[in-house]
Amino acid sequence: MSGSIWRPVAARAASLLLRYPDPDTLAVLPTLVTALDALPDPVAQPLRTVAGHRSHGDPVELADEYVQLFDFRRRCCLHLTYYTCGDTRKRGEALVLFAAAYKQAGLEVVDGELPDYLPAVLDLATVDDDGWRLLRENRVGLDLLTKALAKEGSVYRHAIEAVRAMLPPPEPGDIAAAIRLAQTGPPVEQVGLEPFGLVDTTGGRR
Repeated sequence: MSGSIWRPVAARAASLLLRYPDPDTLAVLPTLVTALDALPDPVAQPLRTVAGHRSHGDPVELADEYVQLFDFRRRCCLHLTYYTCGDTRKRGEALVLFAAAYKQAGLEVVDGELPDYLPAVLDLATVDDDGWRLLRENRVGLDLLTKALAKEGSVYRHAIEAVRAMLPPPEPGDIAAAIRLAQTGPPVEQVGLEPFGLVDTTGGRR
């Protein structure tokens, strides 16, 4: 399968595996696992690991694990601009650019999420090159998220590794930026995000 064909499939699979494990999301696992057979191994294998975890897990325990990890650990945030902008005016400006990409593609972010929510960006990538551009531009966030999930011992790190495998190799500047942010953490200002109704960057399970 050529890259132009498999990448949307891979992006959609990663999106589903990084979403809250509600009944609808868990119900598509058999179809998702079958689709992974058509993907390159560096992408398919880590996604298969996460799919297996969800397939064999208790739904209640899976839901609790997800909430504890992504909603209450700031360094495991699934909102990409948090890593580079923190709670600052700059983040509000970045979110406007994300929102514009969805509008250009004729899409909307569902479930009340912010436009930099990783599963939503992956869904955008299935239909529009701007999704891939946003993922590339926010690779530093993906790198830091992988490290944070690995520190937690979370199986979800494999899903982020799969996303990183879909992208070009990082530039030297990306690596340096990731090292700086890992040492200092995201900027903090706590203002400028009102247009997006952002109060708590950790979110909360809706």
